Amino acid sequence: MLQQSVALGPMGFSIHQLLLGLAFLLALLVGALLGRRHRVPVSDTLFTLLFVAFISARVVFVARYWGEYDGLLSRLDIRDGGFDIAGGIVIGLAYASWVLWRSPRQRFPLTGALLAGGLVWGLAAGSATLIEHQSRPLPDIALTTRTGDPIDLPQKSQQSQQPIVVNLWASWCPPCIREMPVFEQAQNNETDITFVFVNQGESPAHIEAFMNEHGFSLDNIWLDPSNAVGQATGAHAMPTTLFYDADGYLVNTHFGELSSATLQRGLERLR
Repeated sequence: MLQQSVALGPMGFSIHQLLLGLAFLLALLVGALLGRRHRVPVSDTLFTLLFVAFISARVVFVARYWGEYDGLLSRLDIRDGGFDIAGGIVIGLAYASWVLWRSPRQRFPLTGALLAGGLVWGLAAGSATLIEHQSRPLPDIALTTRTGDPIDLPQKSQQSQQPIVVNLWASWCPPCIREMPVFEQAQNNETDITFVFVNQGESPAHIEAFMNEHGFSLDNIWLDPSNAVGQATGAHAMPTTLFYDADGYLVNTHFGELSSATLQRGLERLR
């Protein structure tokens, strides 16, 4: 099974984030080599370009889902992973074109750096996406309900005949706790979607105490004591949310904390 995320201590990163970082490092390397030959540095321009694309991707996403946020601070909180990649690329390319027009000396090294980084990221990320989402069904793994009854995800899919959103969580994970009210509201409002919350590696008594302490009211809280679902799906960082269509095949994956806006984006892709 292709690994989709990497956990480094308390932090988790998706493979796509790591590939983007690798592509940027390659662009810096190529830019440094070409810049040295032409005696013009481009590293500052590349960092500025990355910043412009990053901010633009966030601004475009927030503009698209403005009503899903409840204030300025939530719109500034990038922990939900709400970025419009296409918007960031378009605005980033516009900025790069402006720099190339204004600074003829940078044209050759900067163009070479952008082509190298873009090519590596496009090929690697595109290949990873195709492999991730190519006919990946719900994992057929034996789980249990909070009352100890055996159940599995394909069985739930057949019963509901609806798209299924599977959230992998644990009580020691602060982002998991912060996103639970979002799921609680969605479970009440989205009657055409089935939500399942698969706890990774904790005991029934611990989960029961945790739910009572925080007052969460969630259906379909299941136990996965051996972390088998995370291993089967290649999701090694929590929280991870998996979006499956009504036929039980993976459509989208979100690593890290969800906000109402990023959850809505995932549900849109299911529909």
